[in-house]
Amino acid sequence: MEILEVAIKGVGIPEVAKACGVSERAVYKWLKNGFLPKTEFFGKTTYANTIEQISGGKYHAMDLLDLSKKNLLAA
Repeated sequence: MEILEVAIKGVGIPEVAKACGVSERAVYKWLKNGFLPKTEFFGKTTYANTIEQISGGKYHAMDLLDLSKKNLLAA
């Protein structure tokens, strides 16, 4: 299982959605795609940082971004 899925499911999909200000459906899309939205890479959103904060630092933003970037480029 990829760290993105582990992180999101570890924190909880509803909690991630609420903290990030998006719908649960949007979070499910991130899981399906295997990466965070492209807006993360242009500095328009900070979902990875938010996930790190609500996980209490258990999941690191840089790891989430690195994995998302790798999966995005492979898509």
